[in-house]
Amino acid sequence: MHLFLAAATTASYRPFLVLAVAVAFIILAITRWKLHAFLALILAAYVAGFLTPEFSQASIDRLPAALRADAQANSWVAAVELTTVEFGSAAGSIAISIGLASIIGLCLMESGGADKVVRRFLAAAGEKRAGLALLGSTYFLSIPIFFDTMFMLMVPLARALRLRTGHSYLLYLMAICCAGVLTHSLTVPHPGPLAMVDNLHVDPGLSLFWGIAAGILPCLIGYGFITWLNRRMDVPLRETPGAPLSDLQKIADKPESELPSFVWSIAPVLLPIIMIGFGSLFKVMGGYPGAIQLWGGPESFARFASIASFVGNKNIALMVGAAIAIGVLARQKRLPFSQLGGLLEAPLGTGAVIILITAAGGAFGGMLRHAGVGDAIKLIATQYSLNVLVLGWLTAFVIRIAQGSATVAMLTTSSIIWPLIDPAAGQVLPYHTMYLFLAIGFGAFGCSWMNDSGFWVVSKLSGMTERETLKSWTVMVTVLSVAGLLLTFIASRLLPLV
Repeated sequence: MHLFLAAATTASYRPFLVLAVAVAFIILAITRWKLHAFLALILAAYVAGFLTPEFSQASIDRLPAALRADAQANSWVAAVELTTVEFGSAAGSIAISIGLASIIGLCLMESGGADKVVRRFLAAAGEKRAGLALLGSTYFLSIPIFFDTMFMLMVPLARALRLRTGHSYLLYLMAICCAGVLTHSLTVPHPGPLAMVDNLHVDPGLSLFWGIAAGILPCLIGYGFITWLNRRMDVPLRETPGAPLSDLQKIADKPESELPSFVWSIAPVLLPIIMIGFGSLFKVMGGYPGAIQLWGGPESFARFASIASFVGNKNIALMVGAAIAIGVLARQKRLPFSQLGGLLEAPLGTGAVIILITAAGGAFGGMLRHAGVGDAIKLIATQYSLNVLVLGWLTAFVIRIAQGSATVAMLTTSSIIWPLIDPAAGQVLPYHTMYLFLAIGFGAFGCSWMNDSGFWVVSKLSGMTERETLKSWTVMVTVLSVAGLLLTFIASRLLPLV
């Protein structure tokens, strides 16, 4: 409160009031009124708009020309139309990628490809290191697969391992969660990182490389924590709906001959990563004259760079990955392509819901920006010299606790924080913008509790009680979040322009 009072002489409190009321509305809508997240976020965007007495000309100019006169005359009309524009903008940047990633995830599960990759990791690590094998395989496989889907895929293996070894069920569960939650918040094509890539104007390929690299050390720290926790907390194996214990042995004993080859199993994940990295490599080389000469000079380099730009486009790369995954599924199930449409309806339906929620979160973040929340936070940060990395992490962390969704926290925070570092406005960070990308990503998954769908996915599918989930899952993701912030902060000082 003292911080706000000190700023009262130069700024209005209204943007903070808008933020507080809108976030409180989301909490009530999701936790008490049980509204779907899409409706809660769209209504919260309207609330933020209705509480804004006047929109700037720059905001009005975001609207189609035919609507600007009505919007200027009536701020409530402006609020509704701006919400629509921000929703469309967010959906347009992520919809195709999310749909394709959904298809890849479904095909990897149905064809047995994901199971094949996991088994190879287990074979390489040995049963004594099964926790590490689950950690490594989940970290890799979850790059293009949503957290909920990944957990559904991996939890039968964790249960089967517990049945075979007789111990360490919590370790197996949390190893899956530890790896999955990091990639969900740090790597494209997950919707939150995709939105941050767009909002913070960073290169998707570089963000993928940074996200994968930056998550490794926190992942190992998280594994050390859950190993310690596993020795102090025993979680028994319980029956869960749709997954009786009698079926677990069948999963564990499924013959290798029924699974696709390792190369074809891994291709839908690995090839898009290589393609995106290829495109990003040429973008980096474009800044070095020596590299340009290696490709035959500026004209020749421009031709290759143009090809690399197309090949490395995230939607093209994911389209190739999806095509391979569909082909592997068709061959494994011996299905004609005419019958694959029905199988793809389920993942596309799931992807559509994710797109709606993510785009609604983008609309909410956009309306907070139009309400002046970003400018108000910028003023506070400037007056009190708050570190932008800490501010980004803390904002994402608070929004995550308030409304539950890591994706929404990333969407909202990145749209609010960008005005602080917008080069067009003359703002210059003393370190690479990607560090802010990482700080927001780490902050967005901390302290998952009962308003987070991931909390319930972990609890219900694993058979853990709510109390056990709070003591394990909630604490673990918070440890990961804080560790990620500390490592990002240190790296930004030691290697500011990497």
